[in-house]
Amino acid sequence: MRIGVLTSGGDCPGLNAVIRSVVHRGLDVHGDQIVGVEDGFLGLIESRARPIGHDDVTGLLTLGGTVLGSARVQREKIRWAVDHAEELAARIGIDALIAIGGEGTLGAAKLFSDAGLPVVGVPKTIDNDIDATDVTFGFDTAVHVATEAIDRLKTTAESHQRVMVVELMGRHTGWITLTAGMAGGAHGILIPEKPFDIERVARMIEERFDRGKKFAIIAVAEGAVPATGTMRFDHGEVDQFGHRTFGGIGTRLAHELEDLLGKEARPVILGHVQRGGTPTARDRVLATRFGWHAVEAVHKGAFGHFTALRGSQIELVPVAEAVTRLKTVPADRWAESEAVL
Repeated sequence: MRIGVLTSGGDCPGLNAVIRSVVHRGLDVHGDQIVGVEDGFLGLIESRARPIGHDDVTGLLTLGGTVLGSARVQREKIRWAVDHAEELAARIGIDALIAIGGEGTLGAAKLFSDAGLPVVGVPKTIDNDIDATDVTFGFDTAVHVATEAIDRLKTTAESHQRVMVVELMGRHTGWITLTAGMAGGAHGILIPEKPFDIERVARMIEERFDRGKKFAIIAVAEGAVPATGTMRFDHGEVDQFGHRTFGGIGTRLAHELEDLLGKEARPVILGHVQRGGTPTARDRVLATRFGWHAVEAVHKGAFGHFTALRGSQIELVPVAEAVTRLKTVPADRWAESEAVL
């Protein structure tokens, strides 16, 4: 069988580990031919693909990013591609496709599957916001990077008696900020699921200074929003791919806190550094398991499904369940984070 594999959407630590696993499982166990589709669905549309074998995946387990490349595709092009799915698959000579990506990628995978292209999905996102799986690979690495940044910022904040506002990734959900904030002992954690009151944040910092603690770390997700009637702030517009742009909340929050407190406050935007670099051991293992089970799903004919971690087991779940809703931080989890600040 000729199995195509592509990576789509934002890059993520562990993508190469999935590719490596697909190649080893497909070639060594099933005698498949693996075809790497370049730059995600754009490569499928433009018929850019190449055979990949053992030599191509040597050393990939520890390598961040994706050797196949990734690109976002406008919705109009995706709709056209879905209408021509069988033709596009025939051009690059694949019998089935393994699509590795986040909510948008899995949504596209469902459309292609409904159109008759045999597709198996593999979920990835550092945001950990796909509801049908307990966790996605890339999340553990992003949390590790964010936690280390908070650890490092504590020493410089304390030395200069500053407030440091650390903006972390998380457009619609606050899993990275919540987890890294708790692990790093941040003194305030602001996430999209719970709008914040700037004056309450300022009072918390002031009370901390009154107790003799002359610095503070505030971890804020890029998609965090002020409560109605408090600080005015609007996130960005919708981009050409239909995604709302986010950013700027960390800088704005630092400026507002500096005005309210009369103390120096500095924003630190961690940004895409959370996506890059070597994946953690946990992400390497999960990505490898996902790749293994994706190949098995192809040979079982379980198309229209994706690999999901449920407890300690990998299960095959209908792709429709991946795009029904985002997995957001529940109230009891952010209540726990407030209790330990």
